[in-house]
Amino acid sequence: MDLAEIRTFLAVLEGGSFVAAARLSNVTQSTVSARIKSLETRLGVRLFIRTKARCDLTPAGSQFYRYARSLARVWEEAKHQVAIPEGFTDTLIVGGQYSMWNRLLLQWVGMFRAAQPNVALRCEVGMPQRLLREMREGVMDIAVVYQPEYRPGFEVEELFEDELILVAAMTASPLEESYVHIDWGPDFREKHAAAFPNLPPPAVTLDLGALGVNYVLGADASAYFPRRIVAPFISAGRLHEIEGAPRYGYPAYAVYQEEFAAPIVMAVALDTLRETAHKAANDELPPPFWR
Repeated sequence: MDLAEIRTFLAVLEGGSFVAAARLSNVTQSTVSARIKSLETRLGVRLFIRTKARCDLTPAGSQFYRYARSLARVWEEAKHQVAIPEGFTDTLIVGGQYSMWNRLLLQWVGMFRAAQPNVALRCEVGMPQRLLREMREGVMDIAVVYQPEYRPGFEVEELFEDELILVAAMTASPLEESYVHIDWGPDFREKHAAAFPNLPPPAVTLDLGALGVNYVLGADASAYFPRRIVAPFISAGRLHEIEGAPRYGYPAYAVYQEEFAAPIVMAVALDTLRETAHKAANDELPPPFWR
């Protein structure tokens, strides 16, 4: 088994073409082509139908996908087990978008550690595309994101629904002058454009999630954020919700591996995550760790 070939196969699926797979894998396109050709030779079947625009799986490629993913997952689990720190019985790797760590996942870490002190945790932050790619490759066990993927081998569960609200610093200028666009994904962009057709293009656009709160506070600006993130700042009189502005539901999801080497560890992780999410949705968690 050549893991480089397996991972390249999965990269082609993710990127949709050999060019995109080369970029994702940080190799040349000729290397991608050679690996796929070698894999097809080993299997004795053709895996992809290539066109100028993209690559599509053949029926044999579709059959091979679940095995390729399983092979990558088994290898990652083996690395997990070998790399378990001394004194621990298992390792759990959890990732989340930036907005999930503040007032949610950081609180969950403490709750999970109290319930499973013998399990080592590795936590990551990142954009959803990277987190879900690591899930597909078997590198990550749980990803908490706003825009999940439904794929074989994944379980997807809605944790709670954030509410995006428009807030402004107490001394902010009118919306036309102070608005900062926080990118909350394509669905938000579409609804936002329909609700504010005459709003001038913003001078600043941030794809930083909840981290953008610090900029809005420092720049006396206005922007959309999840209510659970800005609630402490509203209570403290540093931000206020703009009356009459549209509000948008924004569900958060846990994506986790359907098969995990230690089912009890996964069950405890999900139970404590659900409990933390319930507290977050009801504003029962402590204020942010940063100002």
